[in-house]
Amino acid sequence: MVITAPTQSSRSSWLMLPARLALFAFWQMVVAIVFVLLGVSDAWRAAVAWWPVTAVLANLVCLWLLHNLYRQEGKRFWDIFRIQRQTLKKDLLILLGTLIFTGPIAFLPNILTANWLFGSQQTALDMFIHPLPLWSIIFAGIFFPVTIALTELPTYFAYCLPRLEVQTGRWSAVLLASFFLAAQHCTLPLIWDGRFLLWRLLMFIPFALFVGVLLRWRPQMLPYMVVVHGLMDLALVLMVPTAV
Repeated sequence: MVITAPTQSSRSSWLMLPARLALFAFWQMVVAIVFVLLGVSDAWRAAVAWWPVTAVLANLVCLWLLHNLYRQEGKRFWDIFRIQRQTLKKDLLILLGTLIFTGPIAFLPNILTANWLFGSQQTALDMFIHPLPLWSIIFAGIFFPVTIALTELPTYFAYCLPRLEVQTGRWSAVLLASFFLAAQHCTLPLIWDGRFLLWRLLMFIPFALFVGVLLRWRPQMLPYMVVVHGLMDLALVLMVPTAV
């Protein structure tokens, strides 16, 4: 897959950078309003636990936006997931090499920054991973990794990056797309705690930069990284315990 950028600047590429960050916060607010109507005393705190579900809702809106933005350019969104057969063997070899670094880059910053800010990773996790009803965990287990995979990397590195590059230059575009990929996690979930917000930002920056550089260098790796990313997020959802 070769991603070609349009010759003219696109305002939508700038709007899509913070779109997911805003969508995560919006759907958490919707859930909080529902809890207020149900008479829950601390509605915002109760809504925090439902981040796997609010993420799915945000992803569905993002998927709709991407579909329409590509269609406005006369393109098909689903074409970005095509595997390039002529480079398949080389791409698979690069994928194997990439997997060696993906795990440490994705998980070590999580642990290190949590230990720095909270004293332990578990303290940070306890702030947003709470028991949910079984039906919601099944729902999230099916739709959370799939919708994240279809929208997260495609938003920043298939849609935004090449269009921003026309306007800002190669490395500025990579940095912008990578930063907002990391920053979106600050509102998933949105907890009004400075240490938590900083942790959610810093823990993802190394992985975001790594993937950004990889996909700028070799855009046809996107379908493979989408699968890897989906599996990583499935593991995250499985950490959510069932309410008793």
